[in-house]
Amino acid sequence: MSVVSKLRVGNPLGDTAATSAAAAVKVTLGDYLRDQRRGAQLTLRQLADQAGVSNPYLSQIERGLRRPSADVLQQLAKALRISAKTLYVRAGILDSDESGERDVQFAILCDPALTERQRQVLLDIYNSFRRENQTPSHLVT
Repeated sequence: MSVVSKLRVGNPLGDTAATSAAAAVKVTLGDYLRDQRRGAQLTLRQLADQAGVSNPYLSQIERGLRRPSADVLQQLAKALRISAKTLYVRAGILDSDESGERDVQFAILCDPALTERQRQVLLDIYNSFRRENQTPSHLVT
């Protein structure tokens, strides 16, 4: 059942506000992964095996109960034959802007020589430098 379908079940009168809310709801990472898995005609168990994660863990990710690491997302992307960047953006690990920031973040996340902790620290530092160097909008003329 899609997110919109779920909202419609709770909205039998066709309330406009609820319909607008349904359109505004973003598809979660778990919903996106489930859709991609089904599109690839894979069972939960098959994808878990191909990605090297446990079946219960993948199920929890799809249900939104677990937030996977960048490494797990990369394994899932490889198994689904989709862009790891797409999963990183959906998971909130990468920003969705096109300023080149995403490329730097992606390079950090994909570097096999770094540990998960080192990747997170580098991303935190990079993002803090970007925030520090942003020109406040009230100063732009």
